[in-house]
Amino acid sequence: MFTAVHSGSELPIYRQIMRQVVDAIAAGRLKSGDRIPSHREVSEQLVVAPLTVKKAYDELERQGYLESQRGRGTFVSGQHLSTARTAQHAALRETAAALVAQGIAAGLDVEAILELVQDAAAHNASSRSTS
Repeated sequence: MFTAVHSGSELPIYRQIMRQVVDAIAAGRLKSGDRIPSHREVSEQLVVAPLTVKKAYDELERQGYLESQRGRGTFVSGQHLSTARTAQHAALRETAAALVAQGIAAGLDVEAILELVQDAAAHNASSRSTS
């Protein structure tokens, strides 16, 4: 479920973990009632400190995405499916804004940036159809 985190990212590692969980909920890969891996399992998988994962899980629980059940584990609460999608869209908007700023700094105009995005989308679509 979790992909690699990047220590060089401007987004702290615990926030990267949070984003992955919210994105999985928004995309339907995680559903209400699904059990998610323990702090230790995720910390071993991502090679990060267990407290970093705990911080992410605690914040997601505080926001209502997850619920902990003593002795059973941590589960998707299902309260925030639409909120997860909204958060995912907000994150995409941030990424798009950063992409546009980077493109403009590189001397590209908006049309050239859009062309790059369309090329990437076409490449992504062809990669999915061949896998």
